[in-house]
Amino acid sequence: MAAATRLKRRVICAADDLVEGGRGVRFTVDRHGVSEPAFVVRFRGQVHAYLNRCAHVPVEMDWQEGEFFDHSGLYLICATHGALYAPESGRCLGGRCDGKGLVALAVIENDGLVLLIEEGRDRVG
Repeated sequence: MAAATRLKRRVICAADDLVEGGRGVRFTVDRHGVSEPAFVVRFRGQVHAYLNRCAHVPVEMDWQEGEFFDHSGLYLICATHGALYAPESGRCLGGRCDGKGLVALAVIENDGLVLLIEEGRDRVG
């Protein structure tokens, strides 16, 4: 029996829940059979999602639930280490992340919703 890959879409939140450079929305994602915390934010009109895990030490990044941006609203910041990340790419911009970035997740906006795109496996044959 072969397995075919298909893309699944899961609703994370309403698109209006995300304000430019503001509060993010936390959710969980299943990765390799483990439920992991993740978040989605809006930056420069686009939605971006990442695992909620600093690249330096795997701790959750928000300093209060859903607060991922620094005071300027231009950078994602780890509340524990102060590492700064580019919201549009997750790339490390400074701090103790040694050039490692955040783990990005595929998301889209469609019909007023923010959707997580996940790969699934169907058995064929």
